[in-house]
Amino acid sequence: MNSDQPITDALKQAIENSGLSIKALERETGVSRQSMMHFMRGTRTLRLDIADKLATFFKLDVRPATDNATTKAVRIRKGT
Repeated sequence: MNSDQPITDALKQAIENSGLSIKALERETGVSRQSMMHFMRGTRTLRLDIADKLATFFKLDVRPATDNATTKAVRIRKGT
């Protein structure tokens, strides 16, 4: 996973690469299927608390951006 990747891209990639169905992810994370499906289609964004649940589940580490702060406020890295 790119260490300088926007949160939405990192979450989408983690969901796609997990091999889990949306239903299984709902069961494991408590995040509704509808929220995840809309997010994956790009028709809605995720609330911060929901993004946090998914980032925690996928062991993604949220850090301040190291580049120009006006382009992206936060980046995600895959935790170890």
